[in-house]
Amino acid sequence: MRAYTILTTVVVMAMSAGLQPGPDDVPFYADKMNLLVYIQDGRPHEIKTVSEWQKRRNHILANMQLVMGKLPDESRHVPLAPQTLEEITTDTYIRRKITFAAEAGDRVPAYLLIPRDLPGKAPAMLCLHQTIAIGKGQPAGLDGPQNLHYAHELAKRGYVTLAPDYVTFGDYAIDACPEGYASGTRKGIYNHRRALDLLQSLPQVDGDRLGSIGHSLGGHNTLFVAAFDERIKVAVSSCGFNSFFKYMQGDLAGWTQQRYMPRIAEVYASDPARMPFDFTEVLAAIAPRAVFVNAPEGDANFEISGVKDCLKAARPVYALYAAADKLVASHPDCGHDFPPEVRTAAYEFVDNMLHHQVSH
Repeated sequence: MRAYTILTTVVVMAMSAGLQPGPDDVPFYADKMNLLVYIQDGRPHEIKTVSEWQKRRNHILANMQLVMGKLPDESRHVPLAPQTLEEITTDTYIRRKITFAAEAGDRVPAYLLIPRDLPGKAPAMLCLHQTIAIGKGQPAGLDGPQNLHYAHELAKRGYVTLAPDYVTFGDYAIDACPEGYASGTRKGIYNHRRALDLLQSLPQVDGDRLGSIGHSLGGHNTLFVAAFDERIKVAVSSCGFNSFFKYMQGDLAGWTQQRYMPRIAEVYASDPARMPFDFTEVLAAIAPRAVFVNAPEGDANFEISGVKDCLKAARPVYALYAAADKLVASHPDCGHDFPPEVRTAAYEFVDNMLHHQVSH
C-alpha cells in the first residue's frame, strides 16, 4: 500500500503542475518503469491480469498520440495503386523500384524485393532505413555498409521485403510535418501501416506472417508501427532506442526536429520527466508479440543502460502473458552497428516467430 500511496502523491503533484496532458483526460504516469499499474479515477491499481494490462496499454497509446499527434483514421485511405518504375532480376530475387499511394496526392517511394521461385505464399518484412540520404536504397543493398542491407539479406532467405523512404529521405521530398500531421513520426507510422496494406495485397505474401526490422531511425520506427499495428508479429529494433531519461543524458533536442516529434520541445520543454510516454512503455505495448533488440555496448546514440531499463520494465508485461521468450536482446561489443552475428541471430528469431523454413 505504501508504494501506491507514493504513486498517488506523485500523480496528484503532476496534475497540479499541469503535466497531465491532453483533451482526452489520459492519466499521466510519472513512473514509467513500474508498468503493472494503471490509473483510474485518479487512483493507481495493481495489474494482475492481461485484461487489466490492456487498460494501461490503452493509456500508453493515447499518451504517445499526445506527443506524435492523433493516428489518422481510414478516411485518408485511397487505393494503393502501386506503380513500378524499374525492375531488376538478380539470382535470388526480383527488385522493383515502386511508388504507392499512401493518401490523396502522396505517393511513397519504396523498393520491393520478391524472392524468385517461391513454393507458396511467403512471410514479409517491412524494412525501415536509418538516417541516411539514400533512404530505402541502403536496406535494399544498393549502397552503404553491408551490415545494414537487411532487406536484401532477408529476400535471399525467402522473405518478401519492402523498404519505403521515410519523410525527407531518399526520393521522398515532402515536408517533414506534412499538412494534417503533428509530427514526421506520425506520418511515418501512417505510411508504414499503408506499407503493410501493400504487402498484404501481394499474391506472393502470407498476410498473417508480417514483421518489421530497422536500424537507428528505422529501429524506433519499427517499434512505433508495431505498437500501433498488431499485424506485425515480430519486430527487430537495432540501435533504435533507450529511455528518454538516459538519451544524451536527458537532452531530448535530437527528438524535437520536425521529422520526429516537435511537440517534445513545444509542449513538454524537452524534459523527460514531463513526457507522457517513454520507450519502456512502447516496448511493453507490443507484448506478447515478439521483439528482438540489438543494443551494442558502445552505442553512443542510445546508451546501453537506458536500453536495459526499457527491457527491465517491459519483461514483467511479457511474463504476464507467459511470453518471456518473445523479448530477446543482444549486446555486442561494438558501436552504433548491426554486426553479422547479431543479424544472423535476429533473422533466426524472425524465422522461428513467423514459422519460416529457410531453404539453403
